[in-house]
Amino acid sequence: MAKKAADIASVLSFEKKLVVSDGYMYVTCWDDEHKSKAEPLRIVEKSVRGTISNRFKSATEADPAKLNAKIENPNPQQVDACALGMEQDTLKLNFSIKVLSGVEKPSACNNAVFAQSYAEAAKGYMEKTGFKELAYRYAYNIASGRFLWRNRLGAEKLEICVKAGDLEQKFSGYDYSLREFSEHTELNALAEKIAAVLSSKEPYLFIEVEAYAKLGMGQEVYPSEELVFDKGNSRKSKILYQVNGVAAMHSQKLGNALRTIDTWYPSFGSAEGAGPIAIEPYGAVTTLGKAFRNPKEKVDFYTLFDKFALGEPLENAEEEHYVMAVLVRGGVFGKG
Repeated sequence: MAKKAADIASVLSFEKKLVVSDGYMYVTCWDDEHKSKAEPLRIVEKSVRGTISNRFKSATEADPAKLNAKIENPNPQQVDACALGMEQDTLKLNFSIKVLSGVEKPSACNNAVFAQSYAEAAKGYMEKTGFKELAYRYAYNIASGRFLWRNRLGAEKLEICVKAGDLEQKFSGYDYSLREFSEHTELNALAEKIAAVLSSKEPYLFIEVEAYAKLGMGQEVYPSEELVFDKGNSRKSKILYQVNGVAAMHSQKLGNALRTIDTWYPSFGSAEGAGPIAIEPYGAVTTLGKAFRNPKEKVDFYTLFDKFALGEPLENAEEEHYVMAVLVRGGVFGKG
């Protein structure tokens, strides 16, 4: 029997179950002899003279003298840059993923009745699905190299090497479309290992990922860009992420790619859709300035989770997949 809405815990949080490291970048050549001799990829500073290209306020446009003075002046910039050397043609990206069990147990919950109700719902989902659908999609995003983001575009070749316990596999990233999650039997072994942990049959799984993208000699590489709130005395307009002098990608950026599995939002497949999006409580895609799971349409996480956790059936299995995927993502979801 469904509980009352008042039974929803005011203090409620879940630890993330896909723990992703930062991604470290190296340079090498595509042939196997040189892949084992990769060198750290370094970030360099550039000072360039650009032009003024931004929009102006109406007041400036109305004053021809002021407008001419602005657009005729150069725009000097100091920026970080990153590229392969002229003797290397391949980017190597290394990172690791730890998959954890225990999604049926909140890390913090101040309501015992709610905790029991949620645990029953979560265990029911595990027994019914075995986490197979979510695990397959996580495995798909690893094999496709989605986590390379812009570095994936225009690569001549793409190879993803995965180690997960006693399992070792190589995937050709371009065999997997980024617009759908089609069936590939070679992914089943990795997906089964991930599913076994998420369904609490195994305590954890450690996955090592090495990705190789043949970009071409001297081609630009795109590490994560830092969001700097206080530049101090720095004049740099673009600061790239590096760890101990090695170009890198944020763990958050890699994690966002792995959880880009939401094809269950209402506008998916339509002109208003955006293909698979990252699992988020409101389906927010900040680059588009849009949330695809608006609470007004009753398809956001909180609306669905409150029903699910209190024992009410959801309309379909896709809504259950989405709710559990958000809990795998982790976060603070208390009603308070």
